[in-house]
Amino acid sequence: MNDPVAQPRWDTQAIRAGATVSLMFAVPLAALSRWAANRDDTVMALWASAGALCGFIIGSGVAAWLQRLDMPFSHGLVTATGTYAAAASVFIMIELVTGDDVAWFGALFNLTVTMGAGLIGGVLGWRLRARGVMPSTERSSR
Repeated sequence: MNDPVAQPRWDTQAIRAGATVSLMFAVPLAALSRWAANRDDTVMALWASAGALCGFIIGSGVAAWLQRLDMPFSHGLVTATGTYAAAASVFIMIELVTGDDVAWFGALFNLTVTMGAGLIGGVLGWRLRARGVMPSTERSSR
């Protein structure tokens, strides 16, 4: 039974915008972190990982802020998790093709950390909306 008034479950434009931000900031830093870790440069790996985490927070925050369905936490979580899963899948495929060892536990650990970043981004997007800071597409023209 299709309800013509039913609201969609996800604001795909908001998720796409947040994922784009995450892909631009978090994924290159995550790649740098993997590269540095493989070369035993712990300091660079830690800084790049922290930067990647911030990129996931910002990207999920963008999705949570832009969404119009009053579900900022879900949108932040889905954006961070989906973006991480896509990027990690590519990294894992490259490791499998090149014959490198895959750190499965590390990938799962990073997924849980990224999910936490998605929730933090959801809180930030929610706070922006709660304070009346709205995207330009939602501001009334004067």
